[in-house]
Amino acid sequence: MSQTFDSAFGWRFSQRQEFWLLFGIALLVLGAGLGLRDPWPADEPRFALVAKQMIESGNWLIPHRGSELYPDKPPLFMAMQAFFYTLTGSWRIAFLLPSLLASLGMFALVYDLGRRLWDHRVGLYAAVALLCTFQFVYQAKRAQIDPSVCFFLTLANYGLLRHFLLGPHWRAYWLGCFAAGLGVITKGVGVLALLMFVPYLFARWQGWSDVSRPAERGDALRWLLGLFAFVVATALWLGPMLYAVHADGGPEYRAYMNDILFRQTAERYTESWHHHQPFWYYAEVIGSAWLPLALTLPWAVPRWRQALRQRDARVLLLLGWIVLIILFFTFPKGKRDVYIMPALPLLALLVGSQLQFVTAQPWFRRVVLAFVSLLGVVFLLAGALAWSGHLSAANRLLEQRGLEAGGAQLWLFVLSVGLVACVSALWLRVRRSVLAMLLTLAAIWLGFGFWAYPVLNDSTSAVQVMRKTGEMIGKDAELGLVAWKEQNLLHADRPAKDFGFLKPWPQQLAQAQQWQAQQPAQRWLFVLRDAFGACVDADKAQYVGHANRREWYLLRADAFRRGCDPATAKGEDGDSNAE
Repeated sequence: MSQTFDSAFGWRFSQRQEFWLLFGIALLVLGAGLGLRDPWPADEPRFALVAKQMIESGNWLIPHRGSELYPDKPPLFMAMQAFFYTLTGSWRIAFLLPSLLASLGMFALVYDLGRRLWDHRVGLYAAVALLCTFQFVYQAKRAQIDPSVCFFLTLANYGLLRHFLLGPHWRAYWLGCFAAGLGVITKGVGVLALLMFVPYLFARWQGWSDVSRPAERGDALRWLLGLFAFVVATALWLGPMLYAVHADGGPEYRAYMNDILFRQTAERYTESWHHHQPFWYYAEVIGSAWLPLALTLPWAVPRWRQALRQRDARVLLLLGWIVLIILFFTFPKGKRDVYIMPALPLLALLVGSQLQFVTAQPWFRRVVLAFVSLLGVVFLLAGALAWSGHLSAANRLLEQRGLEAGGAQLWLFVLSVGLVACVSALWLRVRRSVLAMLLTLAAIWLGFGFWAYPVLNDSTSAVQVMRKTGEMIGKDAELGLVAWKEQNLLHADRPAKDFGFLKPWPQQLAQAQQWQAQQPAQRWLFVLRDAFGACVDADKAQYVGHANRREWYLLRADAFRRGCDPATAKGEDGDSNAE
């Protein structure tokens, strides 16, 4: 890598300077667009709303979504968002900071582990390989839980691998176990980091020489302290949560406890109720979401096989854990691409150990050039056809998203990325095709953050429709939400009344009607068009706007038909708030 910098720029860098230069590039790519958009569905507004209500209520222990408890995820991620809001005073920054910092943390851990297990150059190559992977960068730019739980799993692996391969290093081992516990209270899967014991114990059983073999007196206690560190980390939230549920004693809190401890963990794994995918689904994820890293596999896999024959425990432990993670998530019917994302940093580390060899292969460079050329042609054609109005799918997208005004800017971004890719491929050709790929990826992610974010934000985030709602009802009116989504409550310009989130729409509408009837001149209802049912006179509803592929209306009290009860009336409209 140092030779690359020297030959490209004529400058000489120390190893530390090379890392910080690369870290700065990672910060630019991953942080591009920070502060330029609001939370986007499906998950981001939910977590941001929970974090906002933590601050407003002072209850950071058991999260709420509106008036209901939110039992789907532990509160650590949302608490981090709330914490960063108290530091920055801006939700546009705070809601994305946990993902950004977690991704930068994974980037640094992969470099440092590569440096320790191999050398400085491998560490840099591994970090670059991770930064170039589509799923890693995309998730770093999303305010979802997965980057944070991946960071804790990567930190756990970092500590365990330093102990297993470079040890004994008991403090690293305890850190790894503690990080695994933090992963549990982030999303429940942190315990999977401890699967690293499987290939480690196999290597010890087979007598592989390059694994650590602690044998001092008192080592049994040190091993058990790892279990203690894991339990302490999980107890940081579980202990206070169980106490709060016991102290309250109400059925709502007991249902919350049972849901988050059992239904969202064991039952979700064994009896998946959504995201059903075929057995081979993760092969598709690796071949698409893990591009362009996946392009190296035909050359890297034979090298790993050779290393295993030579009893290289570094490859055994890293590759063994990756395989175990993929197998673990393959057996349930419910599968999502982000489930196997924790394996990505270790795969980047393995690829980094062979990247100098792989990039020297002429056929690999040809494959990379073909990949860049394909991206360029696809982006160029799609952008040109969409910009000229000759792509029906693009026209439907603009209509569904309410983006007619910003469509030209969006397609110009797509067109520009295609132009960068095509020019890079023609200019740099086979010999420097890797550089062409880096330029193309930079154009995608920098353009996405600085260019596409502002264009997409208003319609995607529901900011515009909630701003218009406030203008239509006036600053002194009260607002009630029916069949609402999290972004509606999050972006409301005043405290809003909700009537449940998971509750069926007819029941929400019936309670909202009663609430509005108490002060009909002062209270308005913000209602999804599909939830009107038979009791709402659509001709008296006031149209607000289109957002998130939904039509939203405002209702005054006179919009309800006399003597009609929304909870019992039969109509053509839906009665579920499901997506």
